[in-house]
Amino acid sequence: MATPRLDDPLEIGGLTLRNRLYRAPVLECAGTGPDAPERLAAELEPAARAGAGLICQGATIVRETGGCAAPGMTRIADPEFAASLSAVTERIHDHGAAVAVQLEYGGLRSMETWHAAYRRDHPDLRQLAVSRPPRLLRLLDSLGFLDYDAHVMTTDEVYDLAADFGRSAAMAVDAGYDVVHVAGANMGIVHQFLSPFYNRRDDEFGDGVRFLEVVADEVRTRAGDVPLMTKVPAETAAPPGIRKRLTEDDAVDICRRLDDAGYDALVPVSGSVFWDASIVRGSFPARAWRDDRYRDGYDAAFGGPLRARLVELGNRIEAAWYDFDPAWNADLCRRVRDAVSVPVLCEGGIRERGEIDRLLGDACDAVGMARPFYAEPELPARLLGREVSADTRVVCENCNNCAVPQATGAPGVCRTPEVLARAGTLRMEGAYDRAPETADGDGPDPEG
Repeated sequence: MATPRLDDPLEIGGLTLRNRLYRAPVLECAGTGPDAPERLAAELEPAARAGAGLICQGATIVRETGGCAAPGMTRIADPEFAASLSAVTERIHDHGAAVAVQLEYGGLRSMETWHAAYRRDHPDLRQLAVSRPPRLLRLLDSLGFLDYDAHVMTTDEVYDLAADFGRSAAMAVDAGYDVVHVAGANMGIVHQFLSPFYNRRDDEFGDGVRFLEVVADEVRTRAGDVPLMTKVPAETAAPPGIRKRLTEDDAVDICRRLDDAGYDALVPVSGSVFWDASIVRGSFPARAWRDDRYRDGYDAAFGGPLRARLVELGNRIEAAWYDFDPAWNADLCRRVRDAVSVPVLCEGGIRERGEIDRLLGDACDAVGMARPFYAEPELPARLLGREVSADTRVVCENCNNCAVPQATGAPGVCRTPEVLARAGTLRMEGAYDRAPETADGDGPDPEG
């Protein structure tokens, strides 16, 4: 079988994507107000216009209250608001791309855990928990860095949460979303079910994969035969001393079971048991921490100037520990691809066209990027095409100045002048002026 090219189409669950490049989920910070559809469209449409095969809307919460891991996250729980999102999907379809919604609930990672001002303004909110918070997190609670008032879900409540994923999926499909992407990593509630660090239940959901199986059933029952995908975590980047964690072998086994359960694509990722710099990797974002525009926001989020400085110090240590590693999920993706029958998508530190070409058909079937789109919203125009040079590279420097201010509610944008200058030069040279030949404007083919 010939090695696939980036410009070749890919079928996921009966949906044919025009090519194998996708915009991976990031925070759009669009909220759930009347301006949210326009803000989401403004964030997502440029990648579609530039030729990406699939656009993933970032983590979208499945309930009307609680569960947000960061300020400004969008919710799909109200039918009227969900219907308004058709304005987003229509604009993406106008350019021939498909669009996925990533469904999420934060659990122990929610703002009611870590955001001091949010806790003060929402004193009645409790975190949903798979099990009692692990001892190490309870220690951080006792020291005042976190604040747990966790409610451990009963078996019936777990089924209710899975049903909410299904209801949100149905509303999203009605609004025109082509793919449902369950957020299975980065310490969200699904990750907490999967991880032995968090999950110590003695009911059927003590087997964390069971939750994803029930979610799949709920999505199929309520939303029909929509393509369904999820991230699957390995916790290989967890700090030393964390004994109960997901190994690569565990992640491969989980992927086999999800293949059997009817998931149409899988995104294996390697990270930690914590919501830390293992998710993004790269440099310490010194510019963002020093920026006076966000100082008050950091203080409000973390509980005052001293605690904000301690969080900054922790971020500095994490950045040194989790250095940037190009395509850091490739080895895990390769193992999973050898074990399952559905497409495997790879993201995390992929930055160059030659690297993409080496990964396709070996480690994965499609390649995604996230942070680089903050600096280059129309990045696919430079990467797609049969004659693109192997050394064509994104301008992103993995400095993470885009991400840290999101704790204050600031949008995710590139804030590094040198990077923005390079993108500006490329724009003046016409690098983003036309979509590649793969963008035919006819929209995704739901029949494959």
